[in-house]
Amino acid sequence: MSTPSRIAVLDIGKTNAKLVLLDCATGEELAVRRMANRVLASPPYPHYDTDALWAFALDALAAFAVAPGYDAISITTHGASAVLLDASGDLAMPVLDYEHAYPADIREAYADLRPPFAETFSPALSGGLNVGAQIHYQKTAFPEEFESVRHILTYPQYWAYLLTGVMANEVTSLGCHTDLWRPATGDYSSLVDRLAIRPLMAPLRSAFEVLGPVCADIASQIGLSKSVPVHCGIHDSNASLLAHLTDREPPFAVVSTGTWVINFAVGGDLDHLDPDRDTLANVDAYGRAVPSSRFMGGREFEMLVAELGPLDIAAALGAMPDVMARGLMLLPNIASGSGPYPGQMRQWIAADEASATDKWAAACLYLALMTQTCLDLIGARGPVLVEGPFAINTAYLQALQALTGREVLAVAGSTGTAQGAGLLAGVTLASVSREVESHLDGATVQAYAKEWRTSVRAAR
Repeated sequence: MSTPSRIAVLDIGKTNAKLVLLDCATGEELAVRRMANRVLASPPYPHYDTDALWAFALDALAAFAVAPGYDAISITTHGASAVLLDASGDLAMPVLDYEHAYPADIREAYADLRPPFAETFSPALSGGLNVGAQIHYQKTAFPEEFESVRHILTYPQYWAYLLTGVMANEVTSLGCHTDLWRPATGDYSSLVDRLAIRPLMAPLRSAFEVLGPVCADIASQIGLSKSVPVHCGIHDSNASLLAHLTDREPPFAVVSTGTWVINFAVGGDLDHLDPDRDTLANVDAYGRAVPSSRFMGGREFEMLVAELGPLDIAAALGAMPDVMARGLMLLPNIASGSGPYPGQMRQWIAADEASATDKWAAACLYLALMTQTCLDLIGARGPVLVEGPFAINTAYLQALQALTGREVLAVAGSTGTAQGAGLLAGVTLASVSREVESHLDGATVQAYAKEWRTSVRAAR
């Protein structure tokens, strides 16, 4: 197989979907198309508009096929999603939105079924963030529809299947808090047999494998004039992690920001993870367990924008010293249901007559404090690499550096997930990062952090 020059990456996040064209030699983004990832409220339950996503993917692939063209396709998607197919390979049931909340009796029944944390290193999460909970809900609430299910695929591999006709599952999606995977042994957990779905699980394939070329009818539809291989695909946060595993020695931490802020302690161990505080083991593209933690920081940022207006980073950074002196604070959580402080509801302290800029300064400090908390919970050591949208938020970065006292590196590029997925198909990434130098007074930041933690404990 010849070395590809350009790779098209389908990158489906919880909030937005993208098709990104990457230069293999440099990792440079040559072209990008985007669309919102909608959730449909229609029966039988809230679900992703997979028809619209597929139409978007085909249109973008057709446009990029004309100019400048591509030689391979790779795929990355958000986690916490499984696809149920019938005997014909069509959707047996819509792809469930993982934020949908199930009836209490179904939740209670699932709690009795799920394996212990020591087996899966997967904490009990809200809604369908545990894929096992999704499948149990679909099987319990819709038994007739579930009876037609013949294949279960992880989400990136569903899109690879649509392109190639080849069904597969892959460990980075199985290993991201699904309850279905046993990281220590690299096999399915006991839940798979309790749910009686082992015969339905598609074959396991490596994220790096080529599943096949784009099948003939799709190739004709999008105007491909040559055979284009499609790689198996990878969970999006693990795609971001992969870009750093290839060129850096542990220990180090990666903070992957998007809808979720996912934190990885590369070179860490699983001994001290706390399932009650949203710590877990992810599984990297090589099948290795990685201590991880998370909170819904990107969603929280969007909610703040809706309330406070756009963030002026320079103004927020400039307001931080005064905000810390006044004790203006934002306590968790803005988005409920996950993170290191589950069950808590957000609270402003000393916010009377605070301006939007003041509140943004406190919010950036909040996001940095939540990140530091998540890093501490997984025993992260070494440099902290921040990638994704938060890597351009200087106020957040300077606060994080002052809080951790460690080297913080902002990784360039707006689509770290796409670039990581591109590695599967031959992209060479020149790691471009800049060291963050905080101009905030370290003692002041530490004193503010101590008071913030005291306030969080009091709020609990």
